[in-house]
Amino acid sequence: MSINGLNFNALSFSKVRILVYGDIMLDQYWIGDTERISPEAPIPVVHVQNQRQCLGGAANVALGVKTLGAEVRLFGLCGEDQAGEDLEALLRDKGIESHLIHLADRPTTRKLRILSHDQQLLRLDFEKIASHDQVLETRLQTYFSQARVLIISDYAKGVVGNVSALIAAAKEQGLQVLVDPKNNDFSVYQGATLITPNRKEFEAVVGPCRSQDERIEKARHLLERFAFEHILITLGKEGMLWVARNAEALHLPAHRQEVFDVTGAGDTVISTLATGMALGLAWQEAMHLANVAAGLSVAKLGTSSVSAVEIQQELRAEEGSSAGVVDEAHLISLVRMAQVQGKKVVMTNGCFDLLHPGHIRYLEEARRLGDYLIVAVNDDASVKAQNKGENRPINPLTHRMAVLSGLQAVDWVLAFSEETPEKLISQVLPDILVKGGDWEGKTIAGATAVIANGGQVKCLSFVEGHSTTSMIDKIKRGAVVRET
Repeated sequence: MSINGLNFNALSFSKVRILVYGDIMLDQYWIGDTERISPEAPIPVVHVQNQRQCLGGAANVALGVKTLGAEVRLFGLCGEDQAGEDLEALLRDKGIESHLIHLADRPTTRKLRILSHDQQLLRLDFEKIASHDQVLETRLQTYFSQARVLIISDYAKGVVGNVSALIAAAKEQGLQVLVDPKNNDFSVYQGATLITPNRKEFEAVVGPCRSQDERIEKARHLLERFAFEHILITLGKEGMLWVARNAEALHLPAHRQEVFDVTGAGDTVISTLATGMALGLAWQEAMHLANVAAGLSVAKLGTSSVSAVEIQQELRAEEGSSAGVVDEAHLISLVRMAQVQGKKVVMTNGCFDLLHPGHIRYLEEARRLGDYLIVAVNDDASVKAQNKGENRPINPLTHRMAVLSGLQAVDWVLAFSEETPEKLISQVLPDILVKGGDWEGKTIAGATAVIANGGQVKCLSFVEGHSTTSMIDKIKRGAVVRET
């Protein structure tokens, strides 16, 4: 698969080193049902059933870089409080190297969101604006020689002050400096390689723009005034606008139109863009990756990051291939990227000729065991070789694969032509190999290779009363298949 001729599979994300500096925060979510209005005031009563917390602000930017498979170091401030401890625990859990200064006179910045039925009802912010910390900048500069890109994530919480000297020092060391700006005075980012304001942030500085031409003209004025090399303006559902010195402006339409939640979308853009640049991609290629990642991000609920696997699937779909149906080489590439990122891959196989409730329950149960589910499907010749009858399969391979790839529980589908999938499974090496409960005590193809690689083999529960053979027999007899 390629991006403007570039082989995505050949990109080595693990060799990338990126520094992130800025305002870190803890994003918290209280989630529950709303079934009545409060008798005390005309507001909904939320019965909180689930709580979760995740990295926010500059910490979410760092997570975006790490999720893509690159190495990242994070620099910021937090309080000497429980939220600060929770934040550091999350960073350790995600494998992010952090250099945080804990302050006794300010709390860790927190954003608490109350959600019900996938809708945000209220946000509570706990924060105290910090003062610019020169010690943190000095510590950051000791790592300039070990990175290619510096991201400055400014959420206007006080950590990022006038950083023009820091930017100049980074560029002297050969780093490219990307800034996500919240300050209405862009002079504090003087000399940055690129800034990524959204529409509101851009117009807060230059004034309202009545047309794209006016937006481009004002962006070029900022390039000259503050010695920026590039400006990338994110425009929500209208996509992105890139303006650079001595180059024609480029508009990238939004990659997706379905917007579920824009929380953290800007973090995704700058983390993906920075990673692409650190890989040596051309600006247009890096922006295309960032645009794809942004589209994936807004389709998720809450603060989230996007993996290289998700981007690769989306790019493959762009090229006209089914995002779910893959060939062996592509699948192995996807699996290895997922496993490097600590994701668990589950695999199963079968004919899946006529799907019935037993199949659906089985696949859903298998998917719950990990992060991705692979289904290997017997091609038509291997189905016949299993002595299932001259008229089997009822549905040809392409139809069976298309139906499976449309199921929510299934991530990747591919075919195999051998009598058993042992060779295929030995190449893919999933973390968990599963079969139905009727295989308990039997020899399972590929099990030896999976176990030798440190994986597991599981037999799932068997759903009684459902089988393709019995369905075919009933149809032949003219019987009605009734719900059970």
